[in-house]
Amino acid sequence: MAKADRLERLDARRADLEAEYAEALVAALRVTAAGKWGLFGHNADKVSRAAAAPVIENLVELGEAIDTMRETLFLEPFELHREFLASRGPVDSQSVGEPKQAQAWLDRLTRAA
Repeated sequence: MAKADRLERLDARRADLEAEYAEALVAALRVTAAGKWGLFGHNADKVSRAAAAPVIENLVELGEAIDTMRETLFLEPFELHREFLASRGPVDSQSVGEPKQAQAWLDRLTRAA
């Protein structure tokens, strides 16, 4: 019984962290959609990357904590975090800019909610 209670509390904490992650990501996406670059790390501008670093660090910490919990609960890895990490990094010159990419993410997350 104690193990079941512990797992139930862990799952509730996981769900809370996933909601916190989604809120933090949406807030960061709104800032980026408004024109502030750096969240996706598409350019080599050190200033914009440095400005976005605390937000990214927070998302990575939350995502890793969630994945650890999911592993304990025998659940698949946290897909939203994996998708976000995969979307970061340098892109070619024909790719859309970070503000448009952020808006596309917001549109998708809004439809999913």
